[in-house]
Amino acid sequence: MIDIDKAIATAVKTGKVSFGTKSSVQNAKTGRAKLIILASNCPPNVRSDLEYYCKLSNVPIITYKGTSHDLAGICGKLFPISALSIREPGDSDILRLSEKTGEEELSGGSE
Repeated sequence: MIDIDKAIATAVKTGKVSFGTKSSVQNAKTGRAKLIILASNCPPNVRSDLEYYCKLSNVPIITYKGTSHDLAGICGKLFPISALSIREPGDSDILRLSEKTGEEELSGGSE
């Protein structure tokens, strides 16, 4: 089993990752994202937009069980992160998570 926290941190350090809901929606619309990760407390309107555009562009979407503050801590940022899009995974094996079918909730953060 892949450690989701470690995989996200590695992708942030070595790959190309965009933070924020606006850039995630844009990357989902254009299909540039290879994976989108949502925090559990992502606003419902943003979540529905992202789910819609990800379905159109065949971009996998994963819901992280931690909050936006937990996700920010993993990424090493001081601001809350509700959504992030991974354009290039770098040395991370995070794209293996997207091989699972459907939207999944992955454990991580404080539980």
